[in-house]
Amino acid sequence: MKTSEAKKELAGKNAVELQAELEALLKEQFGLRMQAATQQLTNNARLLRTRRSIARVRTLLHQKKADRGAKA
Repeated sequence: MKTSEAKKELAGKNAVELQAELEALLKEQFGLRMQAATQQLTNNARLLRTRRSIARVRTLLHQKKADRGAKA
């Protein structure tokens, strides 16, 4: 999946779905870090992609939170 497609998909999710996505990404990042520590990680780019995906989800969560605060 391309980055732009992933961004559009994430933007369409609500806060609860984004929070679930964030938890899944954090678990994936933990697993990848453990693989890297034990020299089992074969694709180092996955760690970078996961970290950036976490940042995207957190950014969207903060934006949605700010939008709710502005509407209230």
